[in-house]
This record gives sequence, structure tokens and C-alpha cells, in this order.
Amino acid sequence: VQLQASGGGTVQDGGSLSLSCAASGNSGTIRAINLMGWYRQAPGKQRELVADITTDGLIDYGGFVKGRFAISRDSAKNMVYLQMNSLKPEDTAVYYCNAVTKAMHEYWGQGAQVTVSS
Repeated sequence: VQLQASGGGTVQDGGSLSLSCAASGNSGTIRAINLMGWYRQAPGKQRELVADITTDGLIDYGGFVKGRFAISRDSAKNMVYLQMNSLKPEDTAVYYCNAVTKAMHEYWGQGAQVTVSS
């Protein structure tokens, strides 16, 4: 499975950005994806969960999100989205798309840079 992220970029403090991620590859493996989501990694810091969503629509957000971000998923299109509002400089990081199958096989996208200037 390949995960292709798009979106991101540079925005000022308080601005908004969106990310999209498309899964492609073996159709059987894609159908087995249960969890899709986003992680981020800032320079010198560990990778952390931003948000994820199951096939059934159960959502989990990182503690820092505090209502600012919204994850959504279009399973028919094998897509996951992240809308980020009220962005802060501390949100600056590389954002990675993630997918996990029911058999717990994990896949990562190439990362999208999000930069928030103060």
C-alpha cells in the first residue's frame, strides 16, 4: 500500500490548512485497512498522533488538538483528510499519513511539511 499525502504549506499564526492522503496499491490490502490517520514530527521531537479514524468512524485526537483540527475519511475513495484551523507556530512539523490493517500491518506516507509563522 502506498500513501500519498498532499496539502500542507506555510500559513500565518491562526490560519488554516488542509491535508489529504490517498491510499493505493493492492486492493485486498486496502480493503483490510481499519485505521487511517495523521502523525506529526517536529525537529528534535518524537512522532506523535494528530488524529486517526477507524472504518466505523471512531476518532481519536492528540491532546494538543483541542477542537482545532478535524479528521474525516472517504473509504470509497481510500482517502483521509485533515482540516487544521487556528494553527499555531508549535504546530509546525512534518505531517505523516498512516494506515493500519486489521492484521496490524502499518504503512506510512512520505510526509507533508506544515509551517506556521508567528
